Amino acid sequence: MLKYTYEDVLNQARQLSPEEQLQLLEEIAAMIRQRVKNMQPPKHNVMEFRGIAKGFWKDIDVKKFIEEERNSWE
Repeated sequence: MLKYTYEDVLNQARQLSPEEQLQLLEEIAAMIRQRVKNMQPPKHNVMEFRGIAKGFWKDIDVKKFIEEERNSWE
């Protein structure tokens, strides 16, 4: 397998015409955008979390909880 160094590629790019350099730049930018897009975690809809902590409030007096939280601000 033939492997090029960064300097090899840069020197080859310098030999291209300005139009070819712009075309190369556009193609590299598109390639990078695609790679970054593939690296991003998938976005989630907030509705996917529905019911995830429904048991959390089961044994808690909500009014008392809110009062304690408000008192902790002071």
